[in-house]
Parts: sequence; C-alpha cells; structure tokens
Amino acid sequence: MKAEERWQARFRAPSMTLPVWARQAPNRSLYRSNASGVWEIYAWDRTTGLTRQVTNQAQGTDHAALDPTGHWIYWFATTEGDAVGVWMRQRFAGGTDEEVAPDLPPSEPGGIALSATGLAVVSLARAGTFTTHLVRPGESSRLLYEHSEAAWVTDMSLDGEFVAINHSEHGDFRHPALRVLKQCGESVGELHDGPGKGVIGLRFGPIPGDRRLLTLHERRQRHEPLVWDPQTGEQREIWLKDAGELTAEWYDDGRALLIIRENRARTFLHRYDLGGGGLTLIDTPHGVIEEARPRPGGHVEYSWSSASRPPVIRSSSGHVVMNAIGPAAPTSVPVEDIDVPGPGGRIHALVSRPETGSAPFPAVFLLHSGPHLHDSDAFSPEVAAWVDAGFAVVRVNYRGSTGYGSAWRDALHGEVGHLELADVAAVREWVVAQGVVDQDRTVLAGTSWGGYLTLLGLGVQPKLWAAGIAAAPIACHVTAYEDHVEGLRAHQRSLLGGSPDEQPDRYRDSSPITYVEQVERPLLILAGVNDSRSPLRQLESYVSRLAELGHEHEVRYYDAGRGALVVAERIDQMSIMLNFMRKHGITTDIA
Repeated sequence: MKAEERWQARFRAPSMTLPVWARQAPNRSLYRSNASGVWEIYAWDRTTGLTRQVTNQAQGTDHAALDPTGHWIYWFATTEGDAVGVWMRQRFAGGTDEEVAPDLPPSEPGGIALSATGLAVVSLARAGTFTTHLVRPGESSRLLYEHSEAAWVTDMSLDGEFVAINHSEHGDFRHPALRVLKQCGESVGELHDGPGKGVIGLRFGPIPGDRRLLTLHERRQRHEPLVWDPQTGEQREIWLKDAGELTAEWYDDGRALLIIRENRARTFLHRYDLGGGGLTLIDTPHGVIEEARPRPGGHVEYSWSSASRPPVIRSSSGHVVMNAIGPAAPTSVPVEDIDVPGPGGRIHALVSRPETGSAPFPAVFLLHSGPHLHDSDAFSPEVAAWVDAGFAVVRVNYRGSTGYGSAWRDALHGEVGHLELADVAAVREWVVAQGVVDQDRTVLAGTSWGGYLTLLGLGVQPKLWAAGIAAAPIACHVTAYEDHVEGLRAHQRSLLGGSPDEQPDRYRDSSPITYVEQVERPLLILAGVNDSRSPLRQLESYVSRLAELGHEHEVRYYDAGRGALVVAERIDQMSIMLNFMRKHGITTDIA
C-alpha cells in the first residue's frame, strides 16, 4: 500500500466509542461511530445482536445519552454544526424524533441527566446566563437553577429526586463546587474545598434509592475519588499510592468502584472494594483506555488503543467485545517517552519516528487542544500520517496539561500561551541536541488551543520554526471573548483572571495578533466559517493584518461542523497540510 493510501485508510477505517448501556436494561447499548463517514449515534441490542444508526446530521452528532430504563435515546441536534441547538429523543427501537423541551430556545448544551421515571434534567447556556431545567416530555419545563457563572448538571438519582450540579458561583470555572438539589430547588448538600480545589460530580449510586454520589476532589494536588452522601454529609476518600490522575465508575451492585488511573500518557484499571478496602489491578494491554465501565457480573469493558495499534473494544474477561464493521486501520509506529528539564519542572513528551530514513528528521511539533487535555499513547491517524510522510512527530504535555497533577494543570493562570511555548521550546532544544530532529526543519502545528499556540509561537519564537499550521485557532482573545458562547467566556475568565475589561494587559499579552508583525515563516490557517470555539471575526482581523504586511500565508475555510466529525473533511485537511509542507520544501520524503 502506498503511503498516501495508507494514511487515508486510517482516517477511513470505521471506529467506535465504548458502548454505554442502560442501568436497568444492560443489554441495550448506545455508542458513536464514524462507519457512515460521519460520527453518528448507534443503538446496539445485545440480545439480538442488531445495531442501527439513530442520528443522521450532516455535521455529525457529538452528544447523546440512554435513559436508565433503556427505552429512550437522547441526543443534541444542531442546525449549523456549531454549539447551539436543542435536545431530541427517539425510542430505542426506532420511531419518530421528538423535541425534548420545545418551550426552551436553542442554546449551548451544558449536560443532560436522565432518571428511571422519565424525568430529564438539561443544562443550557445563552445570553450571559447558565440555566438547568427539569424536563418531562409533554409537559412544560421547570427552571431548577440559574446563575451568571457557569454551571452544569452532572447526574440525577435513579428515582429523579436528587440532581447534582457543578457550579462556579465563586468565580472559578476550572475548580467548581458541587451542589445536590431536590426537584423543588432546595439544597440537600454542598461540597466546596476552597480556592484551587475543585469538586467534580460523577454519578449517583447504581441501585434504586442509593443517594451516594461518586465525585472527584483535589485535596492532595490531583484528582481522586470520593464517595459522598449529601444527606448525611458522610465522605469517604479513596486514596492510591500510585502516581497519576484518577477517576472512577460504580460497579453495578454499588459495592465496589472501578478506578481509572492516567499516568504518563497510559491508563491503568483497578477494582476497589468499598467493604474491605481491597485494591486489585485489572490486567489490560499497555496503552490508553479512553473509556471503561463495569458490566453486570463483574467484568469490565473498555475502549483501548496504542500509538501503534488501532482502537478496539475489549473485556477484562479476555475477549474482544465488538469491532466497528469494516476494514481495520493500518498499524503505525510506537511512541518513545522523553523527559526534559524545563523552566517549570520536568516535561514529559512523546516522540514518534518514521520507520524509514535516518535522523535528524524533519519534525512536526503537534500541540494538543484544551489546554486542559494531554497527549497520550493512543492511536492517532493524524500522527501516523505525518510519520508516513517522513516526519518525526513530537507531542509535548506542556504546563496546563492534565494527567500530571493539579499544580501542573493550573500553572497557566494569567500567563496563558507563553508558559506552554517555553516548555515546547525546551523540548525542541533537547531533541535537536540529541540528533533526533533537524533544527532547520521543525514545524509548529495544532488545532484549537494547539492552533492558538501555533500562531503565538510563530510570533514570539520566530527563529525556532520553519513553518506553522494552525487549525481553528484563537488569534485575539479580546475579540474572541466578545463572540464566544457563554461556556467559553467562563473558561477565558478562569484562565486569564477576569474579563478583557478586568485584565486588558493579560488579554493583549497572550494574543497572537499582538505579535503578528514578528512572524517570519510561512503559515497555513484552517478556519471554520461557523466555529463557535474559534469565531471567524477575530481570525479575519489577524489574516487581514498578515496580508497588509505582505506575509506568506494561506487560509482554507471549511464548515466548522465538519472539522472533527466528518471523515472526508479530515482527509481533505490532512492533504492540504502535507501539500503545504511539500510546497515550502520542508521535507523531500513525502510520498
């Protein structure tokens, strides 16, 4: 298979998420798949083995849920492929789509929670307000909660009596408090650990009448599980001596927890017995587990991949649960871990080297989005495409990345952009010194936050990079704030310490447009025409300034909804990026 056919086959290979089943009907499952060429929602009846496609939106479907009884599938429908729309539902067996709350206007989604009684809770954001509503189809919705600061529903008890909401009434979106409410709006209990210590709601107990709430706290500088009874106030912290960030899921009998531990870009699973406190490591392959959930009977199903092996749905009992229908993706190369001394501490990065050719290689420094995400040893068609084209790919889990403790994640506050790029520069210096990468052929690239860092890096580090590729970037924080949806405004305030009026210097100093005159290298920008995360107006100002300066650049506009959910669009964008490299002679190894 030729190199171009090989990398395109990885994008086209059908993939799927972990099937999530109804609590009270575990043979009814829901998952997302790109089998049709667009990421859509599918229902799977495990009794009959039948699957069917539930949604069919031109831009794909990102958010969905299955009610605990297994009777109804809920999903979020958008009209423009952006973040604004309405919740819909359809019977598990199929039938007519119906709007869940027709009396509520199209809004930005903030989560959905479903009970076994038919009651749903939806959180929405619009016009400077965050609201949470009780919804029962066929009836008028009822307002449960409203505030000007960000808030979102996390779960509802099976009987619908208790609703858990994360909120940032204290003004810190990144470290929310947790409140449990009754249907009447009365507060049952609240957890707030103070500045810099968020409490995140996960799921209520899986047994009818179980009001315990599984949560995550940050009392020891990382996320750790906590079981909380909001009625009695009783709390039970689950502590592991192993390094890494933790999250958890209930076993179906409520007597144990599945602990999911992320450490140095890999995932490990443990069973924790709530009765005796025993901890058991669950044997899984070396790599990354995107999702994991215990099945009735005690075994665990999980979605696994590694940099060299494509995703598969596995079971801790030793078998493959399900594969997406169609040809499997070609394999790729494994990653190498490196640890580099940096200005803020040790930096962990991942390096993927081409299978042919010799070092020093041309390199793409591929920066992750977020910023509060991280790169991992997971399968990536984009990384594999660059490797097939003769590039080394370097991915840096810079300050702000998750998985390395609260202090590393929260280091960005105020000094947004510059801290991350200082870490990237330190890693670049190290791989060049080691002879892995050709210093004259290093390219900065990324999407969303990674795209923002690319624009900023070409302006503040113009001598380090041979070119830049920025997809869906932020070019001006001030203009982006004016046009952002409410959830993203809250995120900007938490990162930069306030609004543009409150922190004008920080917004200016962290904006790529401030440094546009210093850009020296060719730049490719990929921009969504209706992207709520990267509004077009702020980017057009940056592009106009590049044109005024006579700077060499290209812009490719696309339908934002197609950017991540439509396979053909991802292939088109990858082709454009590879051709951009060929055009500027950064490598001669592209096949």
